[in-house]
Amino acid sequence: MKENSFFDESREQSQVKARIVEKYFWAWAKVIVPQAKKSGNRIGYVDLFAGKGKYNDGFKSTPILVLEKAIDDDDIQDMLVSIFNDYNLEFVQNLKDAINTIPSIERLKNKPVVINKEIGKEVTQILERVRTIPTLFFVDPWGYKGLSLQLISSAVNNWGCDCIFFFNYNRINMGINNEKVRKHMNALFGSEQAEELRCRLVPMNPLERELTIVDAISQSLQSKGGEYVLPFCFKKDGGKRSSHHLIFVSKNKTGYKIMKEIMAKESSGTDQGVPSFEYTSATEKQLLLFGYSRPLDDLAKMLLTDFAGMDLTMKEIYDRHNVGTPYISKNYKEILTKLEAEGEIQADPPANKRPNRKRMVTFADSVKVTFPPKNN
Repeated sequence: MKENSFFDESREQSQVKARIVEKYFWAWAKVIVPQAKKSGNRIGYVDLFAGKGKYNDGFKSTPILVLEKAIDDDDIQDMLVSIFNDYNLEFVQNLKDAINTIPSIERLKNKPVVINKEIGKEVTQILERVRTIPTLFFVDPWGYKGLSLQLISSAVNNWGCDCIFFFNYNRINMGINNEKVRKHMNALFGSEQAEELRCRLVPMNPLERELTIVDAISQSLQSKGGEYVLPFCFKKDGGKRSSHHLIFVSKNKTGYKIMKEIMAKESSGTDQGVPSFEYTSATEKQLLLFGYSRPLDDLAKMLLTDFAGMDLTMKEIYDRHNVGTPYISKNYKEILTKLEAEGEIQADPPANKRPNRKRMVTFADSVKVTFPPKNN
């Protein structure tokens, strides 16, 4: 598909991606604004590959959705500094036109900046404009040109800065061993990591390759200070093949928790209530093969082992354990309720002294859990 045809018609996957970014921008801003008021009174949103603002079928893309959210809040509309870039000059003009037609756009104190640059050395000029303010970055290149480990690590370097980027798995999988794009692959993974990855991938089957490549980019980001990395996979061909991932990077655990809940709700499937962190279009869902894994049972075993002999609140358990797992808060509460009912753990206050909701005993964040010691 040619790049200029990408915006002909919005796809389900494009809409899901836009929703994830829009929802996170809103949640991120509501957390950041109170702190930003104490230092500088500004927050930033930067989209480095912004596109034209709308698809030809009228569906709004991320820049318009984010600006509309900003207009809806008195604090955000006064504090937001937004920068939109695209190297396609026609897209830039289209985006300017789309922004100008947003109802009440004049309520934004700082007029959105729309620029036309090819991401490379010039990106430092863009980053310099928001260097001292908390900023959410969205990096959605058509392929992988312009996407680099240095770019993403620079984006999350300062306080309150998070990054969401598009990881084109198909093209990167094909390019990792292609000498013609070695420079781009090295920039994305880091030279040493990319070389090691090329050797490791040789004997692997497709699923192993995908897991290894996504894990490699996650580890590279973590080595550069992006402590919390969360991928969301988009599937095609009836859920059998991955096309791309949307990857979230942050230094902040709160941001990670917020994004995890957002991605969980956008997942097209769950297993025992555990979100897949994958999206397969509605027209393909009926082709999915239903797995026989029991992820909640696995969680129960992990908790009994990892926290043996400890006394912790529900919140402490979640905070210590959830990073790097597919589990969200309600999964922990469900399995702890089950373990309590089975006599595997003790809770304070116990179930008969906790409130009920919809005939279900609640398990609040403050409930204290006592795990039995390990059996020798």
